[in-house]
Amino acid sequence: MEQSEIILRAIGVLTETQEMVRRLNEDVEVDIDAGEAQLGRLVTEVFPSVEVPGDATPAEAGQAVIDALMPAAISLVGAFAFLFSELAEIHDSGRVDVKSTELLRTLALRLANAGAGTGPDGGGTVGDDAGGSDGDDEH
Repeated sequence: MEQSEIILRAIGVLTETQEMVRRLNEDVEVDIDAGEAQLGRLVTEVFPSVEVPGDATPAEAGQAVIDALMPAAISLVGAFAFLFSELAEIHDSGRVDVKSTELLRTLALRLANAGAGTGPDGGGTVGDDAGGSDGDDEH
């Protein structure tokens, strides 16, 4: 799975979690398992299955698992770290004109349209134009 796809899926997890928290705050019944399911699917798809030879020593088995899972772990953590950084930048700048959901939507659109042009390996941030006037403001 490409890093941009992992970021897009992480955006889905964060968006779904935000909606779940919003509904919990409104005392609306929420299916917590649904949120866990999306995160679970992402983890399952990112992490490969690992086959360890039956004759491997414990050290060899451990190293095989680490070698197989470390790149996926770095990609997944990197995706969430990137999104946190983008959200934190908007928050820390004191901007109140951009909601987190708008920023996540902007990130998702830019990633979907530009491929790998935005993100931890493509450079560029979206904080400067997130939520800016694009003609479809709701007033």
